[in-house]
Amino acid sequence: MIAVRRVAGKLGGLLLTLFLASLLIFFSRFLVPGDPVDFLLRGRKPSPEAIAEVTAQYGLDLPPWQQYLNWVGGILHGDFGRSLQYRQDVTTVIGDRLPVTLGLVVMAGLMIAIAGLGFGTIAALDRGRSGDRLVLIALTILAAIPSFVGSIVLIAVFSVQLGWFPSFGSGEGFWDTVYHLVLPSVALAIVFTVLVAKVTRSAMVEQLDREHVEVATSRGLSRGAVVRRHVFRNALWPIVTVSGILVAGLIVASSIVESAFGLAGMGSLLVQSVDRLDFPVVQAIVLLVVTAFVVVNAIVDVLEPWIDPRTAAGAGAR
Repeated sequence: MIAVRRVAGKLGGLLLTLFLASLLIFFSRFLVPGDPVDFLLRGRKPSPEAIAEVTAQYGLDLPPWQQYLNWVGGILHGDFGRSLQYRQDVTTVIGDRLPVTLGLVVMAGLMIAIAGLGFGTIAALDRGRSGDRLVLIALTILAAIPSFVGSIVLIAVFSVQLGWFPSFGSGEGFWDTVYHLVLPSVALAIVFTVLVAKVTRSAMVEQLDREHVEVATSRGLSRGAVVRRHVFRNALWPIVTVSGILVAGLIVASSIVESAFGLAGMGSLLVQSVDRLDFPVVQAIVLLVVTAFVVVNAIVDVLEPWIDPRTAAGAGAR
């Protein structure tokens, strides 16, 4: 019963958050300088009739509240409107770019999970000694490298100097795409790996100082068994929580990496659309990012009792 109420509460909060986000995303358009009609009729000297025709075609002559209702109604039917730049359905424009961004985010996420958990675990288990110090120094250096700087360095070393990886484009076919996305994924993963590694180290160090860990060690359990059963498992919740928060960050940060490597993904599309006042595309991408962030974090919250049973016990006691 508690689990059902928890899921229902999270679902209600998710829907409310998405509703408020949709209001903010849509009506912020009216605060941005520039008129989409000017972009649609660029390079021309339009007559009042032409302006009126284009305005009516894109529904820009309607009151803002009616434009919002039409926009939301279209989204509920899978229609995000029509791109002002490409003169195509926004769904088609984003759909062509989505696989590249998803591939980039998934590959970067795997790298972050492996490297972040690995470095954090090494630092925690070697706390205060040379291994810990080396990891912390490396993480401090990596944290100071912005994504665009990391992209330039990776291209210069591994593409130009060594010729191991391509520096431009997303490739064709599955394996060629994976090959093209290796360097962009590394560039995207650098800063986020630092965050996961630091959270992992902090969470594991906290668990290593707990009394039950000392008791398990005194009973003769091997170090590996103690770490697996009593340290890493109990430290997993804060790691999963921060990983959920990283989802939106990865999608947003991908715009810089995609531009540096010439990838035709959603990030570069967002930058181009903002520059060219293509509001329907901007609104759709931002709404998708917000939705991904909210949904992932709602899922993480719902899974909390399974990841850390102590939270469920605490909730039951209350």
